Amino acid sequence: MRIDIDAFNVLQVLVEEGSFSKASERLHKAQSAVSYQVKKLEQHLGVTLFNRDNYRAELTPEGKVILAEGQRLLQHLANIEHLASRYSQGWEPKLELVIDGALPMEPIMSALKLMSEHNIPTKIQLNMEFLGGVQHRFERDQADLMLVKDYRTGPSYHPKPLPTITSVLVASRLHPLSQRQGIKLPELQQHVELTIEDSSPDKRARDEMQFGGDKVFYLSGFIMKKNALLKGLGFGWMPDFLITEELANGELMAIDFIGGNRFRFTPQLVSTLDRPLGRAGQLFTELILQEFALYQQQQTGLSGAGLG
Repeated sequence: MRIDIDAFNVLQVLVEEGSFSKASERLHKAQSAVSYQVKKLEQHLGVTLFNRDNYRAELTPEGKVILAEGQRLLQHLANIEHLASRYSQGWEPKLELVIDGALPMEPIMSALKLMSEHNIPTKIQLNMEFLGGVQHRFERDQADLMLVKDYRTGPSYHPKPLPTITSVLVASRLHPLSQRQGIKLPELQQHVELTIEDSSPDKRARDEMQFGGDKVFYLSGFIMKKNALLKGLGFGWMPDFLITEELANGELMAIDFIGGNRFRFTPQLVSTLDRPLGRAGQLFTELILQEFALYQQQQTGLSGAGLG
């Protein structure tokens, strides 16, 4: 026989009202029905829950412990009902995002903060990958959205462009390349190139922005790469938003490479028609586009102030 969950609610009312008669009035039940429900629970558990010798209905020590557990169970069930109600309104249970580590985190975190203020029931999982690892994770885990620098497109993918990001080819001011002008590719290849390791299992495809030299250090993230650059370990591409201060104070310098020391890319927010977005995914899409646009305006303002 299964436990009557509603009996725990009856116990709670009995404790609050202090008598079976008052509890029955509040519950809109006959007193005999309340007494039977409590007795039935006691028989099922094999424990006396109420001391019936006193004027007021008082829990036994065992009854207090069991009621406390029952209250937790009732709260858990209430949470389930609340979640079910929200899900029935179109909120998905989980939203999984895969993000390229080359993108700025500030607008992403701002969008997530705004989502949290909506008090939605959806659990959000955020994963960071690099290069081909973004799409690999997106497809392997059947994630809902990816914010990606570059990807292999397909008929089911639905991309939305984000504001353009600039990467700068830099080295420490103490590095030999920072002292040279009109640097050609063979000279560049004589020095250690610092690059980000592709986090996908298939690493056969070389990053198209690499320079093809033999001296290459693969690093697992941009914080590590930035530290290596500042130490003068080598040269490499860095998103400008990560090195604004270092470029301004001269700790890092743009290399005078004849092929150019800046390139721009347009990241994409990609979903797939195979996994249509629920309300949380649609809300995040709206917020991330909004926050990236604001972030771009802020960065443009900072650049203008710097030039002034």
